[in-house]
Amino acid sequence: MEQKTITLVQESFEKVKPIAATAAEIFYSKLFELDPALKPLFPSGEEAMKVQGNKLMTMLAAAVVGLSNLEALIPVLQDLGKRHVGYNVTPEHYSTVGAALLDTLATGLGDDFTPEVKEAWASVYGTMSTVMIEASY
Repeated sequence: MEQKTITLVQESFEKVKPIAATAAEIFYSKLFELDPALKPLFPSGEEAMKVQGNKLMTMLAAAVVGLSNLEALIPVLQDLGKRHVGYNVTPEHYSTVGAALLDTLATGLGDDFTPEVKEAWASVYGTMSTVMIEASY
């Protein structure tokens, strides 16, 4: 993975951190809009979804930081992918999650979500999801 891609993702994620709770809400709203059948895979209730959103943003933050050390990040992603099998996640769900993530970033970053930043995030998510899928299915 190119350093420029990593830098673009890490720098843009710094702008998301202050709005992490809102970004999580946007993400799940977009995810369920794209595929309502995914909703039963997640906890019900507002408080439970806030906890879920916090887990999402914490995991994303760790993964973004981990891009600087891919050798250490890959086993973490492999384990995460394997755990998601137990949550009834299928390989097809990863593309929906990726679309929701990019939509969320576009909304949260506004004008800072340039085509270059979008391409960097798409590349990083593609790599991460591939690692997770290949380890799990």
